Amino acid sequence: MSYYSTGLYPSLLKSACCEFRIPNMVPVDNPMVYADNLSHQAESTWILLRSGGGVDNQTTMLVPPFPFTVGRRPGCSLQLNYKTISGNHAELNVSGNQLWLTDLNSTNGTYVNGRRISEPAPLREEDLLQFADIAFRVRCETQHSVSNTMQEDVCEQAFALVQFDRLMEKRLVTPFFQPIVEMKTGVFKGYEILARSRLFGVESCQAMFNAAARLNMEVELSRMLRWEGIREGLNLPERKTLFVNTHPLELRREGLVNSMSSARQLSRDIPIVLEVHEAAITDPNEMKELRAQLADLQIGLAYDDFGAGQTRLSELVEAPPDYLKFDISLIRGINSATPERQKMLASLVKLVLDLGINPLAEGVETAEEADVCLEMGFLSAQGYHFGRPAPVGQFK
Repeated sequence: MSYYSTGLYPSLLKSACCEFRIPNMVPVDNPMVYADNLSHQAESTWILLRSGGGVDNQTTMLVPPFPFTVGRRPGCSLQLNYKTISGNHAELNVSGNQLWLTDLNSTNGTYVNGRRISEPAPLREEDLLQFADIAFRVRCETQHSVSNTMQEDVCEQAFALVQFDRLMEKRLVTPFFQPIVEMKTGVFKGYEILARSRLFGVESCQAMFNAAARLNMEVELSRMLRWEGIREGLNLPERKTLFVNTHPLELRREGLVNSMSSARQLSRDIPIVLEVHEAAITDPNEMKELRAQLADLQIGLAYDDFGAGQTRLSELVEAPPDYLKFDISLIRGINSATPERQKMLASLVKLVLDLGINPLAEGVETAEEADVCLEMGFLSAQGYHFGRPAPVGQFK
């Protein structure tokens, strides 16, 4: 029987059991009652929605008193029991209709849309917050809109879960492949495997993982996508390197190395590189061990989205990967960037080269960006300039 059997749907919104201890929060056990209660409260209500972090996928409503504190210590308004979170990590305040976020000198930082903050930052709806590597989406509900919105959201979520059931049971994914090139020659050296589906409601990778998060199935989905991507990659015309992705939760749970061992058996002699998002890299010793285990399987390691969030150069020195993928935010418009920004990026590329790491520029969209990246010393690149993601049939 499927874990997502329709008989389970009445309890699905409770299934994401949360590690939060929230004395000043209202958990969403019954969305309809929640929406009705909100209609009798203040005109605007700020909400934090757990974003892609696994078992803690629960809507959390901010209520007075303020400041609203976030940290690992008991007594915080939002207690996050993770080793990356400081005792008193950050706080939120409301002034008028404006929500403000302040970092409390945390060890691993507080981020708004990928940028670390050092002073109080105003927040807007749909901003992405990170307390270290724990992410939330900001929402603001008004008295007149929340009830209808809640009802529509529940219907959409239920439909997405039905589709996710089909996706997992029948493995209805269509792997896409985006070329990765050698900068000096422009020759294809590999492909990053990306996920798509033709199922309405879960067409994109983000939609798949949004549905998976409600069932605590991110790891299972990630493994299935890797397996199907590699299996389809066997049909590519040349045996180039396949870059495969991970979900951050996979680094917190056992089974990643076993999964990659199975992937190695499936792929035979095709080179594989495992990508790990930089936000998931919190312990250099763990990354050293992972790299050694992958090396035993003849699998490379890449740190993904370098520069998008909590960039710490110490991890590069203590646990260097084979590839470092520079985030698109550092690459976009680099040809017209200020001399200071270009100098900063060139210095980072030189440091990476000195460490014996292959620097890869992500999101290269124009010939001008490609030329500057080549001058800076990037060895590899990917982006629309070199090729858009496409199914395997378009490469034959």
